[in-house]
Amino acid sequence: MKNYPSIFNDVIGPVMRGPSSSHCAASLRIGRLCRDLVNGNVQHVLIEFDPNGSLATTHKSQGSDMGLFGGFLGWEAYDERLADSDKHLHIAGIAAEIEIHGIGASHPNTYKLTMSNKDECRRLTAISTGGGMIEVIEIDGAAVSMKGDFFETLVYCTATKNIIDFLNNAFAYDEITVHNGDTIFIEIKAQEFLPQGLCNELLAMDEVLFIKRLSPVLPVMSRKDLEVPFITSEEMLAYNEDKGLSLWQLAAAYEGARGNISNEEVFEKMRDIVRIMSSSIQSGLKGTSYNDRILPSQSPQFKEQMAKNRLIGGDVNNTIIMYVTAMMEVKSSMGVIVAAPTAGSCGALPGALIGTGDATGLPEDEVVKGMLAAGLIGVFITAHATFAAEVGGCMAECGSGSGMAAAALTGMANGTLDQCLGAASLALQNSLGLICDPIGNRVEAPCLGRNVMAATNAVSCANMALSGYKYLIPLDEVIETMKAVGDEIHHTLRCTNLGGLSVTKAAKQIEGMLEGQPQQFFKVC
Repeated sequence: MKNYPSIFNDVIGPVMRGPSSSHCAASLRIGRLCRDLVNGNVQHVLIEFDPNGSLATTHKSQGSDMGLFGGFLGWEAYDERLADSDKHLHIAGIAAEIEIHGIGASHPNTYKLTMSNKDECRRLTAISTGGGMIEVIEIDGAAVSMKGDFFETLVYCTATKNIIDFLNNAFAYDEITVHNGDTIFIEIKAQEFLPQGLCNELLAMDEVLFIKRLSPVLPVMSRKDLEVPFITSEEMLAYNEDKGLSLWQLAAAYEGARGNISNEEVFEKMRDIVRIMSSSIQSGLKGTSYNDRILPSQSPQFKEQMAKNRLIGGDVNNTIIMYVTAMMEVKSSMGVIVAAPTAGSCGALPGALIGTGDATGLPEDEVVKGMLAAGLIGVFITAHATFAAEVGGCMAECGSGSGMAAAALTGMANGTLDQCLGAASLALQNSLGLICDPIGNRVEAPCLGRNVMAATNAVSCANMALSGYKYLIPLDEVIETMKAVGDEIHHTLRCTNLGGLSVTKAAKQIEGMLEGQPQQFFKVC
């Protein structure tokens, strides 16, 4: 079954709390599926990470534990209790053990989980693929592929023929697969769970042992025979040859087809997201605080200096810097943000678009159009490269955000479709090879600076494209190059806390002090 990225699944979202979408939101979604696998009765969990992956060194400080615990408790990714999820896990009587040893993981973000209660023990292995997206790759010893975009009914059994014959005559499913692991089970992907009446009929069969239901964790469902009008920028241009649509209109057409909703519904869903982003920025500008972080609240002082005309001129650029900073500070204080395309890069895109909109007096609709345009560029990136810093370095996060923002800003300035694609190409070219090396094992610095750089790079590339600068390399080829470059970045420079700035003397001092007694470490100029 074909599966295509959704703007609202893979690119702009989820709405969440925590420092990292690939750690916090993804792990929460994995935890939710684990909870379903034992019918909500989680009593003990063994969590295993591979020492050669990213999670071995980052699972605590970047929020994987927090997200998993929230998922085991059945929470949403924006739950205000997430910061204290370990306490709530203890209150709920759930015991969690974490072991780091060789599990043969081929992906740096691999979670191997064993859930048990007095009645049963189930096993699940999943990977975080970037931006909060996941894939379950094994259940109870059987290889599977679940991304959280279907209602999944699992029928555990000793034989399959009668069950499949029954299902073929009684239920309209999207896909059915037989898995042979520790026990045989039939996986049924559908737009709804197998109704209880049919479950009861199945349970009456001698060969049926029990049935599990795993709820979808993504906002946009997939379906059988899913098709989209295009999946590369080259295909998009061919599709648009006789239509003359702008980038944001093409985004609406794509997402409408992907999500089986109207273009108007797509637009209003994005409006809701833009309003959440705007609210987060305004919250940040009022000042934020949180014990377990490195940097203080700096956006209010930037706002003050800007008001006093003490900064180098450029109202749009300075507003963008201020907004990017505010959004990043909300993230690092466990406030609500939107991963766009990730939590680690959540400041660049909204900071650039909303900052430009506010500084130039654009109506909200224009910012929504820009965000849709950005989302479509993100679809091309995630379909053919990655948003995961653990796979592609910060090029995959801030680099992607910059390319998305550049295209959007060009469209907001009434640029042509070709100029939008050119701006995205230039911005991504400028970001190739960008490493991920967080200081103090926190997603704050140099993340803040790189988000600011991504946003201001987007402005520069938008203006270059609007002025007719030659971008030379088509967008699709730049995205292919991103994938190739990401594969060549050494694993110590891909969000493992093992290289770059992460291993400087100052960074290790900060990390040690944070682990010993959380406090703030910074110099005020």
